[in-house]
Amino acid sequence: MYFPFYIARRYLFSKKKTNAINIISVISVIGVAVATMALVIVLSVFNGFHDLVASFFTNFDPQLKVVPVTGKTAPADDPLLTKIRQLPQVAVATECVEDQALAMYHDKQAMVTVKGVDDNFDSLTHITEILYGEGEFSLHAANLQYGIPGIRLAAALGTSASFGDYLRIYAPQREGQYDVMSPQEGFVVDSVLSPGVVFAVNQSKYDRNYIITSVSFARLLFGEDGRLSSLELRLKDGSDFEAVKREMQKIAGEKYRVLDRFEQQADTFKIMQIEKMMAYIFLTFILVVACFNIIGSLSMLIIDKKKDVATLRSLGADDKQITRIFLLEGRMISALGAVIGIGLGLLLCWLQQTYGLVKMGERSGSFVINSYPVSVHYVDVLLVFLTVMAVGWIAVWYPVRYFTRENK
Repeated sequence: MYFPFYIARRYLFSKKKTNAINIISVISVIGVAVATMALVIVLSVFNGFHDLVASFFTNFDPQLKVVPVTGKTAPADDPLLTKIRQLPQVAVATECVEDQALAMYHDKQAMVTVKGVDDNFDSLTHITEILYGEGEFSLHAANLQYGIPGIRLAAALGTSASFGDYLRIYAPQREGQYDVMSPQEGFVVDSVLSPGVVFAVNQSKYDRNYIITSVSFARLLFGEDGRLSSLELRLKDGSDFEAVKREMQKIAGEKYRVLDRFEQQADTFKIMQIEKMMAYIFLTFILVVACFNIIGSLSMLIIDKKKDVATLRSLGADDKQITRIFLLEGRMISALGAVIGIGLGLLLCWLQQTYGLVKMGERSGSFVINSYPVSVHYVDVLLVFLTVMAVGWIAVWYPVRYFTRENK
């Protein structure tokens, strides 16, 4: 057996002359374990929120979205877009025109995002799963145009799920000069009726701001005849998503970008990643503080084993081997704390996933979910283990070298 490891293992588990060293060693292991457990749990909770938000977007956002690199719109009959939508892996393709407008219902008004889509939008997304009301998904009937607002927008405008009067929408004129004497002439005004439903994505970005309507209505409102803001796509089941996306991007070249769901919500997920990183950094600092206990334990152990060190030197052990013994001792304390902490962290994550021990609020139904979401990513578990080992190694390296030199 490797000589320094054998001696370090004996020192770790054998009873010391001074009982305080045993107590400090146990405290060191507990401190590292608690910090490790906190890292595992906190990172898993962030993963849980990440997956939860991604599930909300799934009901509204398309699998793939093709948008122009420059400008807000592109010709709907662009040969590149035609080639993309005719790929054999594409099951549904929807043209979309999206822009800002002012919505007014009776004496209430709000800035909104009007999203005009084709009639097959319910086949493109899971929009029908998040509709509430007595009606159904419908964008127009004969000459009547329908608008489906987000649930929080409907509350702000006072329309409820089904509004009997017209909802007026104002959009700035694309051409001509603005006349300050007749400001109303600077806007295109049109109206929509309610099909009897609202949608609830459970994301403020959508529920507070969006109105879904037909693409023909949006083109007329915004003066974008024959153009689109994006081409939204759903692939056939069994398609190789990444391969199809690469092929589409190759066809699109530098003129268009092909975005998956995470790229469509890049800002939201980037903020969540930053928050997760900051939590990881702060908890790593706590781990560093916990490792100071290891330094104290090793310092007292070196003093306690001063005679043993002299004996080992007499038997032929050099300074490098002596130093390595106590370095291994510190690393073994870190490894033991890491294993215990990861085990406890995974156990608590499993209990939270299974039983929902920690609730989001006192009243059931106050939030989208009743308990904190948890999702264990084993890449994060590996990162936590490597972090603990690295911090432990760095924390003990200089003190051990210093104390072994001083206690020759």
